[in-house]
Amino acid sequence: MDAHRVRTSLRGWGGVGAMAVLCALALAFVLLLPRTQAPHEDGRAAGQRAAVAGQARADGCRDSEAQDRTLPPSGADGPTIDAIKARTGAERKLVVGVDQNSYRWGYRNPNTEGAELEGFDIDLVHRIAQDILGDPNAVQFKAIPTNQRITAIQKGRVDMVVRTMTITCQRLDEVAFSAPYFKTGQQVLVPKSSSVKGYYDGTLAHQRICTASGSTAYLKLKADRDEGTLPATADIRTTVPNQLDCLVRLQLGEVDAVVTDGALAASQAAQDPTLKLVGKPFTTEYYGVAMKSTARDLVRRVNRILVDYRADGWQASYDRWLSATLGKDSGPSKPPAPRYLQAG
Repeated sequence: MDAHRVRTSLRGWGGVGAMAVLCALALAFVLLLPRTQAPHEDGRAAGQRAAVAGQARADGCRDSEAQDRTLPPSGADGPTIDAIKARTGAERKLVVGVDQNSYRWGYRNPNTEGAELEGFDIDLVHRIAQDILGDPNAVQFKAIPTNQRITAIQKGRVDMVVRTMTITCQRLDEVAFSAPYFKTGQQVLVPKSSSVKGYYDGTLAHQRICTASGSTAYLKLKADRDEGTLPATADIRTTVPNQLDCLVRLQLGEVDAVVTDGALAASQAAQDPTLKLVGKPFTTEYYGVAMKSTARDLVRRVNRILVDYRADGWQASYDRWLSATLGKDSGPSKPPAPRYLQAG
């Protein structure tokens, strides 16, 4: 990639020098990783997970309906919330796993003092902290790679993850989710000079495709290639810990395309005007707040917070961070309607 393209791609971050540092750090991390496929979040082989993705399981769960498998809202405290509130002094904070590299979702703005975390997901975190602890800034943010989200929750490193995390049946085996707070779908991101036109038209043949390890994008690619929907020559071996790593690899010419959620891909295209989204979304994805499976009171409380947030707060956050890339009247421009399980 020539120097002009690099400079152009950094303008979306509002500071060439600052973004250059961020990309350099991200690239250094990427290049230390093996080029082979990384393990997924639940430790299961990708083929095993892909084989069951989208199929009805013995418990009747389908990924297309997984977002409805959450507990009804409640404003009551419980053991998990009591433990959070019992923290004292500087430790009295909500500990939340987030992204710090996804432009307009969760990213460090180099133009703010201390490079503050900003974005659509970050706004939601502040709202949750305000409700539970009475202070929107009572948050300890922890940057969590895509492939470590579930591990961080299960090992108690965080109280929750708010990080563009798609609700799926497989993940529901390991963590609990709130009701959905955003709807999107997988899309393809390529250089403007690319001949790739979309996902299902065969133009991804002989293309090197990057996805984040542990992502629904990789599982979809693997399943479709096994079934013949995706050309067998599509090279899907490149998986990385974070979405930004795919963007860097695309900019360096190490891959030909990125497959990720359209909402994230649109933000990446906004960072680099030499890139474009091609084709329509080819999946439906719902983002949820992920928590421990045993944290039933916290799940119900977050669902209560989301009821209020949809009515007052969600739209303002969308308009501020996402409307410029996703549109004010697009499908994602309204919060998805929740459905709940019986409390049980």
